[in-house]
Amino acid sequence: MTVIKKDNIMEKMASELELIERHVMMLKVTRKNQPIGIIRLSEILGIPKHKVRYSLRLLENEGLISPSTGGAKVTERYDEFMDGVEKALDDLRERMERLRAVVCDET
Repeated sequence: MTVIKKDNIMEKMASELELIERHVMMLKVTRKNQPIGIIRLSEILGIPKHKVRYSLRLLENEGLISPSTGGAKVTERYDEFMDGVEKALDDLRERMERLRAVVCDET
């Protein structure tokens, strides 16, 4: 029988949010400094190069950045994506407020 630690669910949620935050920050820095390479992104964001590479690969697969000889550039999908992130965060905030109400309800 597997024992599930209470913190695992919350740790997974926090880890996913951290990853999304890293991707969004990387997109914003890329847009501001494009074209930009892995080393410079790593320096600006204080993130190890292997994590920058991973995020860039994921963002490229999503069509949000494109490689160039000078480094990464954001694509025309940037604004649409950021609008979607903003809406998703609003939705998550509402869900979290509902969940907090359930958790804090002692009846």
